[in-house]
Amino acid sequence: MVKPDNFLVWSILSTVLCSPIFGIVAIVYAAKVDSHWYAGRHAESIDAAKKAKLWTFISVGTGIVFTIIYTIIFTFVFSSYTVW
Repeated sequence: MVKPDNFLVWSILSTVLCSPIFGIVAIVYAAKVDSHWYAGRHAESIDAAKKAKLWTFISVGTGIVFTIIYTIIFTFVFSSYTVW
């Protein structure tokens, strides 16, 4: 049986670059993967890896959505100003 990827690097990057709230949840699950695996609880390790991946994608998705919303609002606010 092969140890699942813990997604720790991706979780940290999504925390720093996208959404800190959801990224922290991803980091917590990513940290559990190795500890469960080496304790012999392989099913829990696989479950934690799936949850870490899910929360990493949620963090990236919310970061993208908020960036798009911010860009739209920023564009409309500053497009209404005219330079004389």
